[in-house]
Amino acid sequence: MGWSFPIARVAGIDIKVHVTFFLILVLGAVQGGIPYGLPGAIFGVLLMILLFACVTLHELGHSVAAQRLGIPVREIVLLPLGGVALLSRNPTKAWHELVIAVAGPLVNVFIAALLLLVTGVGVATGLLDMAALNLQPGTFAPSLPSLLSWLLYANVALVVFNMIPAFPLDGGRIFRAILAMAIGFPRATRIATAVGQLIAIGLGVFGVVSGNLALVLVAVFVFFGAGQENAEGQARTMLVTLRVGDAYNRHALTLDIGDRVSKVVNYILTSYQPDFAVLQNGRPIGIVTRDDVLRALASETRDVFVTGVMRREILQVPSTATLDEVRQQMIGQEQRVAAVFEGETYLGLVSLDDIAEAYAVLSFVQRQQEKRKIEEAQTTSVER
Repeated sequence: MGWSFPIARVAGIDIKVHVTFFLILVLGAVQGGIPYGLPGAIFGVLLMILLFACVTLHELGHSVAAQRLGIPVREIVLLPLGGVALLSRNPTKAWHELVIAVAGPLVNVFIAALLLLVTGVGVATGLLDMAALNLQPGTFAPSLPSLLSWLLYANVALVVFNMIPAFPLDGGRIFRAILAMAIGFPRATRIATAVGQLIAIGLGVFGVVSGNLALVLVAVFVFFGAGQENAEGQARTMLVTLRVGDAYNRHALTLDIGDRVSKVVNYILTSYQPDFAVLQNGRPIGIVTRDDVLRALASETRDVFVTGVMRREILQVPSTATLDEVRQQMIGQEQRVAAVFEGETYLGLVSLDDIAEAYAVLSFVQRQQEKRKIEEAQTTSVER
């Protein structure tokens, strides 16, 4: 994810912080500093850091569960609104998604249980009062008991919030996984996202009536997150029906190792092709993209060889893989172009743009088929 930098690596997973994350530290300092001055500001920042340590452990719960199920994890990114574990591919089995989704909240349950043992069971009696305080750092005088109590309630709140059955929250994924075990992913996704958006509308209305701006922002986040998940689900459903061997460019222009950048420029000007494989003995040894050429033209005055500007790391995919599998692999490895092979034979290139175009075509065909069915049904009804 752009605008983020690594701070640690755990279990082979990079943990990164987005630059906007520091806004939450400023918020903690302001909320703690207003009633208690500098000690309160420091206390507020410490609370936020410890809160996001719990969020990180939550995301590590998802990540380790995914790794155990054979799904690689790209990274964990901490944002002002929480954290996100970026998987290299989506779970294809409902029970895999269920295990991965449950693992995160279970970590917070474990943390809350430990803190409850440390702070004492009597602290739990103030839970309803804490809800009225909205877990604001400034509501606590700086002290160790206050810190432990705040973290206890914050972890309970994380569990309750994440179990709301609405995407992109864990509860939404758990809800879909349970449905998918009975009716499959496509229908389960449509139902879960619709329920999530209804919940978001309810939260938004309540937030407006009660004057709770934070709740309104959460509702907006959940509503659009559910919509995005629905769109992703539709894409997956369609793209699994087509193999990459049926969608790559069979008539793509290629380059040889002795070609120069000027030849690529000519290709770009006279064709719509943006990516070119550099071949040696019929096998690709690199890929030159339009962006590579533009950078070379901006920095070089000579007509250099394409081997000097090409990308040597090539993602190779089998022609039998579905477009969805290839798309997820490309996103997971942050590659926008892949080389398609049939066994040891190189066939051509496929890009994320190609897959997007294939999805657009499949969507159009599906809409036409649905329209035709409706028209036929109407015609049959009139004839009767």
